[in-house]
Amino acid sequence: MSYVEAADAPLRKTGHIKLYGPEGFEGMRRAGRLAAEILDAIAEMIGPGVTTAAVDKLVYDYAVDHGAYPATLMYRGYRYSVCTSINHVVCHGMPNSRPLREGDIVNADVTIVLDGWYGDSSRMFAIGAIPRRAERLLDATYDSMMRGIAAIKPGGHVGDIGAAIQEFVEPQHMSVVRDFCGHGVGRVFHDEPNIVHVGERGQGPELVPGMIFTVEPMINLGRPHVKVLSDGWTAVTRDRSLSAQFEHAVGVTETGVEIFTISPKGYHKPPYNIP
Repeated sequence: MSYVEAADAPLRKTGHIKLYGPEGFEGMRRAGRLAAEILDAIAEMIGPGVTTAAVDKLVYDYAVDHGAYPATLMYRGYRYSVCTSINHVVCHGMPNSRPLREGDIVNADVTIVLDGWYGDSSRMFAIGAIPRRAERLLDATYDSMMRGIAAIKPGGHVGDIGAAIQEFVEPQHMSVVRDFCGHGVGRVFHDEPNIVHVGERGQGPELVPGMIFTVEPMINLGRPHVKVLSDGWTAVTRDRSLSAQFEHAVGVTETGVEIFTISPKGYHKPPYNIP
């Protein structure tokens, strides 16, 4: 796969990996911070009895109040400002009016567009006291994402990211979802390259300064297989096992990696210790 300067590329997926300069990194810092602020706000409002429809409204209102727009709203017909995936839902769950219950685990996946830049991040939320197996899953999923990010450096390869995640998760008798992956991001919502969360070190496109993409492993307590429901969006585990996901948007720098979507309030993974 070839590389192209983002400034010279059209605002669409072209099959090339776009490389961004200082302006791009600054745009992603602003957009990424806003996405992280929205997730922080969700952390402070979510709990037993709260509906995912209320989460959806918070995301829309917060984005619009800060001069941004939810990227998922009407994206390919999707009608919501956030994806909310509960328990055995792997990704792309749709907000609804069902109150969350004690013991649920929920992923909120937020992408906003701010001045043309896409801030994309997701985080898990524990609703009250959750089972120990769910705690283990959330810990393993967050730690696998961070290990994947730690593998990013110039001269490395995309396969290094997937290998770091897979080598950490599978010995814990959990599985990495293969059906969905991370992706290039910047001024295009979903771009090259695909960031698969399993792999072999030294394989795949080379990591080059200026690349911007997401790392977003989805980890199941059971087998990795998923199916998409009849709504065309909601993906669930085939064996009904719990699933979790965390996501950061990152950029390859001259010396390593920059994370654009770090929580300003330190709400990195549950429990969030809300004041």
